Amino acid sequence: MRQRRHTWQTLLTTTALVTAAATGLTACGGTSPEPKASANPAAAFEGKGPINYVSNRDASGAANKSIEEWNTAHPDEKVTFIELPDSADQQRQQLIQNAQIKSDTFSVLNLDVVWTSEFAANKWILPLPADAIPTDKMIPPTVNAAKYRDTLVGAPYYTDGALFYFRSDLLKAAGVAAPPKTWDEMKTACKAILALPEAAGMSCYAGQFDKNEALTVNFSEAVASAGGSVVNAEGKPTVNTAEAKKGLNLLVDGFKEGLFPSDAITYLEEQGRRAFQDGKVVFLRNWPFVYASLSATDGSSKVNGKFDITSIPGTDGPGVSTLGGRSLAISPFTPNKATALEFVKFFTSQEQAQKRLELSSRAPVYGALFEDPAVVAKRPFFPTLLKSLNNAQPRPKVVQYGATTKAIQEEAYAAITGKKDTDTALNDMQAKLTELAAK
Repeated sequence: MRQRRHTWQTLLTTTALVTAAATGLTACGGTSPEPKASANPAAAFEGKGPINYVSNRDASGAANKSIEEWNTAHPDEKVTFIELPDSADQQRQQLIQNAQIKSDTFSVLNLDVVWTSEFAANKWILPLPADAIPTDKMIPPTVNAAKYRDTLVGAPYYTDGALFYFRSDLLKAAGVAAPPKTWDEMKTACKAILALPEAAGMSCYAGQFDKNEALTVNFSEAVASAGGSVVNAEGKPTVNTAEAKKGLNLLVDGFKEGLFPSDAITYLEEQGRRAFQDGKVVFLRNWPFVYASLSATDGSSKVNGKFDITSIPGTDGPGVSTLGGRSLAISPFTPNKATALEFVKFFTSQEQAQKRLELSSRAPVYGALFEDPAVVAKRPFFPTLLKSLNNAQPRPKVVQYGATTKAIQEEAYAAITGKKDTDTALNDMQAKLTELAAK
């Protein structure tokens, strides 16, 4: 029997308004009282019965396969998939609305790793029992991203890290022996490559620089790859440093010196992919998902068989990727917490992760799967991606993440578009982030 799936919009049209807290949106029997704290985390997970899993769309269908398998084995504890919009901002908003009225509509939440601190600090998700998730088998940064103040509040589901795509054919033609490990090496390689007749009209490098979350990612990577940080381990802003300036200058100078195509100021992930795929840039920073399009054999890709992958460059060696991905968390307002916990354990298990690899291109959180010969045969970039992930750092782990990323985008964009010099942009960013951290 195919798993039922509801959208948030469907629920809105079949129930009272979300803001009517007295009735709420219900799927498991109305709103629940605020949970009481327990000295024993395991004791908080009681109650069995139907639950709702709320997530963004999974176009691959892999998540639905896992849910169907669970439902077949648990007819009295069925999971209903509630689908949220594709927009991350809209997903976050609707999850927060549900939590603020303490509705039990959402049981298991699929959270972007950057939302962890905010949801945990507001007690919108529950701490997980220490032995519930096999974190010892998972890639360490994915586990760190699922923690708040050293407490595991999410079960790592899938992950993501930056990759550095390069035109191996052009490197060879220009006599460049190895892909660059640093920005300076990349500049030197580009000088030789762009002098080739077959590289006429090309630019050196593309990342994602539109004033969007992607810019926060690229800025964070540049700063970390220069030895700096956006915030320290205590959450205090640290962008008024020489290292952060060096990192931001990598991006600023990239535009000033013509290393980046001028229209890269509007690039998100898809625009960068198309530029590389159409043969307009030599090097590309992007996520693993673009690999399939670049490798297409239907004539849509001009670089199929002509590119390779390595780690993103830094200032003194390989750079530091920003960690992407998702974790599953449990709402304190669902009455069937025992079922929710068991479902999270099942859904995020290594067995299910391996099954989903048959349908999905999303990277698992289990390191062993990146070295499985059968997996690597289909995804030859996995060993490189594992290196990227093991060295990855999360975006700022702060409670006020929405306002934090907006401040980062505004000031970084002002610097790379020349509206502010680097020192002014970073000083203004430091002031904004310091104010937010004090709230």
